[in-house]
Amino acid sequence: MAIRYKKLFKLLIDRDLKKKDLRDMTGISYATLQKLERGENVMTEVLNTICLALHCKIEDIAEVVPDEQDAEKAPEANAQRLAGGQAKV
Repeated sequence: MAIRYKKLFKLLIDRDLKKKDLRDMTGISYATLQKLERGENVMTEVLNTICLALHCKIEDIAEVVPDEQDAEKAPEANAQRLAGGQAKV
């Protein structure tokens, strides 16, 4: 699974804020901002700081996107659990 931060950058556009404004508001580094742009891992403390500064929720700035491999494995795993009587509800 991957986490995308496209919602964060859309929110910045909607609020007429620049990336530099976000850095100034939160104190996050340029390198951390680059990680967000590339969809790399960042500390949850960073995400919390951004949410506090923008007065928003985590779901307003990030989304979990399943990898193609995860999507392909899900139906197989569910079928195996059902066949084995180990269905999880």
